[in-house]
Amino acid sequence: MNKGELENKLASLNIDPTAYCLSGGLPNECLVLNEGQNGTWEVYYSERGEKNSFRVFDSEGSATEFFLNVILHDSAVRRI
Repeated sequence: MNKGELENKLASLNIDPTAYCLSGGLPNECLVLNEGQNGTWEVYYSERGEKNSFRVFDSEGSATEFFLNVILHDSAVRRI
């Protein structure tokens, strides 16, 4: 899955868009997907300007699958 497909999947699952960011950076209190350097991809939880639970992946597909798995296990992110 690529980033665009992930974005569509999150929308179809009614995941609160304030719970995640797919463009990197350090937004407050959300799960982040970021394209790193040299073709790597990063997934982390951004909180108070810090990257927590930081993971690096060699492929976009691995990162997006991990991202989806993490966010689906957080029951607080689904909108009613």
